Amino acid sequence: MKKVIRIKNLDCAGCAAELEEELSKIDGVTFASVSFVNQKVTVQCHDNAVYQKVLYAVSHFEEVEIVEDIQEKQSKKRSLQWILIGVSAFFFLLGILFSELSTAKPFLIVSYIAFGVAYFAVGYPILIATGKNLLKGKIFDENFLMTVASIGAVLLGEVFEGVAVMLLYQIGETLQAMAVDFSRKNIAELMDLKTEKANLVVPCENHACHELHLKEVSPEEIKIGDILLVKAGEKIPVDGELLDDLAILDTKSLTGEAVAVEYKKGEKLLSGCINIGKVFRVKATKLYQDSAVGKILDLVENASSQKAKPEKFIAKFARYYTPIVCILALCVAFVFPLFYGIITEKAFYLKDFSTFSKSALSFLVISCPCALIISVPLTYFAGIGACARGGILVKGATYLDTLAKSEIIAFDKTGTLTEGNFSISGVYPNGTQENELLALISSVEKPSSHPIAKAFFGLPTPYTPQSVTEVAGKGLIAEIDGDKILVGNSSLLKENGVSFMEKDSAYTLIYAAKSAYTLIYAAKNGEYLGVVEVGDKLRDGAKTAVEELKKLGLSRTVMLTGDKKERAEKIAKEVGVYEVKAELLPDGKLDNANTLKKEGVLVYVGDGINDAPVMATADCAVSMGKLGSDASVEASDLVLISDDLTALVKAVKISRKTRKVVLENIVFSIAMKVVFMTLGAVGILPLYLAVFGDVGVMLLAVINSLRARKIK
Repeated sequence: MKKVIRIKNLDCAGCAAELEEELSKIDGVTFASVSFVNQKVTVQCHDNAVYQKVLYAVSHFEEVEIVEDIQEKQSKKRSLQWILIGVSAFFFLLGILFSELSTAKPFLIVSYIAFGVAYFAVGYPILIATGKNLLKGKIFDENFLMTVASIGAVLLGEVFEGVAVMLLYQIGETLQAMAVDFSRKNIAELMDLKTEKANLVVPCENHACHELHLKEVSPEEIKIGDILLVKAGEKIPVDGELLDDLAILDTKSLTGEAVAVEYKKGEKLLSGCINIGKVFRVKATKLYQDSAVGKILDLVENASSQKAKPEKFIAKFARYYTPIVCILALCVAFVFPLFYGIITEKAFYLKDFSTFSKSALSFLVISCPCALIISVPLTYFAGIGACARGGILVKGATYLDTLAKSEIIAFDKTGTLTEGNFSISGVYPNGTQENELLALISSVEKPSSHPIAKAFFGLPTPYTPQSVTEVAGKGLIAEIDGDKILVGNSSLLKENGVSFMEKDSAYTLIYAAKSAYTLIYAAKNGEYLGVVEVGDKLRDGAKTAVEELKKLGLSRTVMLTGDKKERAEKIAKEVGVYEVKAELLPDGKLDNANTLKKEGVLVYVGDGINDAPVMATADCAVSMGKLGSDASVEASDLVLISDDLTALVKAVKISRKTRKVVLENIVFSIAMKVVFMTLGAVGILPLYLAVFGDVGVMLLAVINSLRARKIK
């Protein structure tokens, strides 16, 4: 069973890693992920008994609380933190003032009292947390480091530095929390798709009454088949079918496109879109949790549980890094002065112990790995948010990271590079008018459920067939006003003795060129009337997307399709894909995908319904919209909501920028840590500057993380 637990008061990225490790050790827990950024715990466990243990562990971890709403604001807590920081800063300055005014005992007592108030105003949460952790056997975290550093400084007579350590640290932690809150708020606003209410049309008890009666309900209460009224400015609560003639929608929140889109009666509408036209009615075709909004929120909310390799590396790095630096700090405090005493004084004692202890404390303060632990997941979170803003849903940071490293991209044809809807591409009449030919074919095809028949739907026709018989795999035979009409492939006409090749030069040309389209022939009472080409239209933006992907370095583009070779090669040439594998059965697609994977990181783009095996095999699977399809959401790692391939170009750019920012933060943070730790170890860096350096590095890394939200 998989469970998502919403929490609050997890204010430390290192603590999130500790909680994740603690949950992973519980018997019966097969997977545990703690997201510090969006305050959520995701676990998979065997049964409810194990889940209860998880709840207990989460609720008893430091100050963490389980809440119902992940977006619960913490403005009161932030206000209190700033008030305490203000009080601490006031008394800190007061202490400095009295200590500088005079060395007389009364002045020193007042300064020490002021320093004490300043210290405990901001330090009491850290001291309490350290005490609790020590009782639980948890030693190596930033609370422990700050407690040791500040108390150590006081014991060494450096009261000023001890208070400065705690004050600067709390300022840094509060600024960090504000930066993370800003990121959470940004994502929350971005994903503010859900409407809190819906207008349900209910029948009037008086059958003679023709007025419209509405009942206000929550989206979760809507059932399939319910009729809803969407007023101007309101969001569509669930996916449905338009019952009125016209709807004009703002789809920006879903697709990232600001252009208004018109929908006609009978068309499917996605939830989350805003009505910017007249009032219209919609018939619910999905429950809320299965609608676009429900799936989008679920995908974004759970994206952080799939962690990228750099995130996993940083979590493991922090686990071993902190104990190591604590041991090194002890060496600086005790081993260095011991060797110094032996070398300089030829005696076995700790020479200049106070000086080396200060260096050790600086070393401890600087060593806190918060800059790394928070900035890396925050960068991925910002990248996932940027994708969502552009109409691209990413299931997790690991998929964003894989996309950034992609080298080969393979496309399905139908529904991916093409629209997946058949339309008339060419009409070649023989001894009759074009309109007459289309009218006859349209009348015969109307009762058919074959996908090709859709190409003729909506064409005007004065004819009504008296009977229509389907010949499997060949076409249709109908009777219209006593005339026998044949509509189908060449085999149907040949079987019924209709001769056409010698008569039709247009057909001969088509045949010689090996038409990339499906050919629909028509005959009347044994006389050949002509042929119509029916094809699948190239998707708008497909050619542009392929060209842009090549510029980004994905120069090897491949088409994997079960369609005929001639048709596949025609579409491939139009779109700019030069490598074609056609007439493939599902296992053939899978074999080709496995071969491509051996040659580089493979991204596969398909419709997510018939290509599930290939999607599961590819390093990164991208689904072309069809958000209403469970297969699409389940099989793919990324979903292009707008069915626009150019969004994939945007996704690649965002993924690469995200990875670049992650690497920048890792290199910058580690490099600065090494420099500051070296200066601290040799005693060049004062303790308060060590804290300032540590906080500064952390804030710069967090600010840099937010750059992943935007691309040029």
